[in-house]
Amino acid sequence: MKRASPESLARIVPFLGELRRRPGLTEKKPGIFYCRGKAFQHLHEDAAGLFADLRFVEGWRRFPANSAKDWKARLAAVDGVNGAALR
Repeated sequence: MKRASPESLARIVPFLGELRRRPGLTEKKPGIFYCRGKAFQHLHEDAAGLFADLRFVEGWRRFPANSAKDWKARLAAVDGVNGAALR
């Protein structure tokens, strides 16, 4: 699975905008976010679509990132993990 292309990222601009507004997250490269200096979330693509890898305490987990429903779930997960990371 390769990192998401600029064309793929262009399709999810609203989702990326929401991530960019999250306190504590820094976008080092398009679609690659850090929290407290550590890689936190990045996006991949393959024939099945886009996937967000999100760092949890126990390691990375991959989630679909293709629809508004996926984005809503990812943002909730980001908020939960990010909030814990900032405490």
